[in-house]
Amino acid sequence: MVATKPRTTAKAPPEHPSGDPRFALIDRTLKRLRFQQDALIEVLHTAQEAFGFLDEDLLIYVARQLKLPLSWVYGVATFYHFFSLKPQGEHNCIVCMGTACYVKRAAEIVSALQAHYGIEPGKTTPDGKLSLLSARCLGSCGLAPVIVLDGQVLGQETPESTLNAVQARLSGGNGASAAAAAPKSLVSMEEVDE
Repeated sequence: MVATKPRTTAKAPPEHPSGDPRFALIDRTLKRLRFQQDALIEVLHTAQEAFGFLDEDLLIYVARQLKLPLSWVYGVATFYHFFSLKPQGEHNCIVCMGTACYVKRAAEIVSALQAHYGIEPGKTTPDGKLSLLSARCLGSCGLAPVIVLDGQVLGQETPESTLNAVQARLSGGNGASAAAAAPKSLVSMEEVDE
């Protein structure tokens, strides 16, 4: 008589104890990177994409999974401006406050946004539509002053052009500054041949 092995059924991947399926995205990234401690920034990016921001419980989870001190994970999350520890608005406006931008009126841009929307840097409007952030330097000094509006870099901004861009974005437009949105003159083929 031939002995047969008992059939095993495929097990579903274990759920995170919280039951939140977004942790599966983080777990996949952790596994892909073999739980290496030097993968912290990539894991934090995945966590922020999944949850929208990095709350304390999420930082604790990442720290435990990577076997890192919580203070280290928190330090990295607070050092880089693209990580947020609070829920962000539907739209984000980051104003560069580096030396070149500051000298070219970046503080006036922040003041205009504060006055118009009634929020301080690091805060979100009560309706959740706009978060105002500032950064030490965005590395685009030749375009100073620079803002990043929903991931789009806008250079040589003024308080007025920034307000226009943010208002356009909040109303559903693309939010490009007036100079960037202005139509370029067309060159005719005769001009090219000359």
